[in-house]
Amino acid sequence: MSKIIEGLKYSETHEWVKVEGNVAIVGVSDFAQKEMGDITYVDMPDVDDEVSKDEEFGALESVKASSDLVSPVSGVVVEKNEALEDAPELINQDPYGNWIIKVEMSDASELDALLDAAGYAKLIGE
Repeated sequence: MSKIIEGLKYSETHEWVKVEGNVAIVGVSDFAQKEMGDITYVDMPDVDDEVSKDEEFGALESVKASSDLVSPVSGVVVEKNEALEDAPELINQDPYGNWIIKVEMSDASELDALLDAAGYAKLIGE
């Protein structure tokens, strides 16, 4: 069974969002990292890059597959988790403790379209 954290928002493409003020901290869910297997590479945008809701912003690569990362919100990247460049496996070890990017949101109302923990559990069949 996958770990799902209450209080986070989730996208149907398996990204999670933690909101701090006008900043969305974005990572991938426990379910997603389990499905991927051992993550070997994380492709992330640069700071100051713009991301758009429902658009690709990067990718995860694993021994099994490559998967696009899809932004759950629109805005400007204010920070990326540089630790993942040297140690992408951190996502497998703790997907909720190892975020991928932080985005200054341009439209916080986009969060309303995301799932809560119960909705995400239903989506993945748990």
